[in-house]
This record gives sequence, structure tokens and C-alpha cells, in this order.
Amino acid sequence: MRQGAEITRPISERPGGFSTTNPIGDECMKRNVAVSVLFAAMLFVAPELVQGLGLQSSPNRIDVTAKRFEFLPGEITLKKGEPVVLVLKSIDVAHGIRFKELGIETKIGKGQTSELAFTPDKTGTFVGHCSVFCGAGHGAMTLTLHVVD
Repeated sequence: MRQGAEITRPISERPGGFSTTNPIGDECMKRNVAVSVLFAAMLFVAPELVQGLGLQSSPNRIDVTAKRFEFLPGEITLKKGEPVVLVLKSIDVAHGIRFKELGIETKIGKGQTSELAFTPDKTGTFVGHCSVFCGAGHGAMTLTLHVVD
């Protein structure tokens, strides 16, 4: 055979070429194409499905600073059913936070950070109180959560 003659032969006649009469090769090719199309579709559809179901890839993180005798910010608005992590940092003495109606509490050591992860399951206004005595103004140290639909 002359050099270059291989290029002019039909693919099905070349060694290792695809044959239209090879049912096994055809099935493999069809399956590979189907899997590739399915995978490509998942890349485009999956984000909408996750968003449509109300699922999040990670909880909303909110930084809260605790210092005598306040939490900053003092009020936070959350959505019912959406996971959240309050990242609480004490910049002076030990503090804590307790939301009795939500059944959640954590303590924050002096100069430390504590994470309070939860998913609000009811709407309303919930007042959390410092749960570690921190001085004369301790009783007025609150953080208010507004949970909305």
C-alpha cells in the first residue's frame, strides 16, 4: 500500500476503526455518548435543583462580637429553615449566649471564638442573653434574632 493510502480508506476498513456492522462497538459508543450527555446535563441542572429545593451548599456564617456589655451586631434577621452559624468572638472576658425559646446555647472563652450552628424552625423574635456573668451590666447584654419566612 502506498504511503497516504490509509487516509483515503473508509474508517470501517482501517485497523481499529469503527464498523457500522459491529453491534458491540455501536452499543459502547451509544452508551458513552449517553453518559456524556447525562453528565453535561447534570452540570447545568444540578445548581437549579439544589436552589429549587431550598438547599444550600453551606450555612450562612454571621460574625458576632461579644464585649462588655453588648453583642455586635445587636440584632440579626434570619430566614426560617435556612441553616446558619453564629461565629461568636469575645474580645474581653468570657461570655456566653443562650436562646431559651430556641433551645440553643454556647459559651465563649476570654479572647476565644465559638460557633453556634442551628437552623431556625419557627418564626418570631427571640432574645438571647449572655449566659456567663461578665460584670455589672451583664443583665442587659442581649442579642435579638428576628426569624422570618
